Amino acid sequence: MDAFDTPFVALAVILLAQWLSAYVGDVFRRKVRPLKDEDREDFDLIRNAALTLLGLIIGFSFAMAVSRYDQRKTLEEAEANAIGTEYVRADILPDEHATKLRELLARYLDQRVAFYLARDHRQVDRINAETAKLQAELWSTVLRAVTPQQTAVTALVVAGMNDVLNAQGYTQAAWWNRIPVAAWGLMGLVAISCNLLFGYGERRGTGLALALPLIVSISFFLIADMDSPRAGVIRVLPQNLLALSPSMKPQ
Repeated sequence: MDAFDTPFVALAVILLAQWLSAYVGDVFRRKVRPLKDEDREDFDLIRNAALTLLGLIIGFSFAMAVSRYDQRKTLEEAEANAIGTEYVRADILPDEHATKLRELLARYLDQRVAFYLARDHRQVDRINAETAKLQAELWSTVLRAVTPQQTAVTALVVAGMNDVLNAQGYTQAAWWNRIPVAAWGLMGLVAISCNLLFGYGERRGTGLALALPLIVSISFFLIADMDSPRAGVIRVLPQNLLALSPSMKPQ
């Protein structure tokens, strides 16, 4: 999966592997076993069926990548809503606890924005560690505030904090939810097989045989790019969290 964390590297590797497959197929036709005219019709049928299968697999994989991308966008919005709601509910608490809770929520929001913008995994580890520390402080602050007087109204603050913590967990799970490595392997095998057939059946040399590897590689690149939360060109930006940030700064 590490190769697909950098879609441009994946593009180069996939393009090279497919072009080599097409070249091997062309060499095999010219030097080992030429394709006879009486076999051309059956061969074209097999090649077209393989290309159709490859197109279906790419389509399904693209749908998987899009659904995961949409899920990450939806959860970013839900996380911003949860933090904003809890910030407003802090008014229910006594002034001392409310001020502390708002301060912690503002710092927590900064960490969540940094999580979405970070590209380096070591930076992400530091952000996750600080996020876990802030979550513990937020929960203990709420408990200290509501324990002396437990009412239905103060329960809203506890429920809101629970939503804040759960939202972060759902987001993390969505970022871990990637297209399985086995699926990438099967797509690669089908693509290589199709290029072998394409190179074997192409009568005009390897120049035209580069067309299929290029088209398929671009498709693979788009899928890998959408499936990669951090290193891709298409990324989930924390628009809702950033829009919430000004309203949570101290006046």
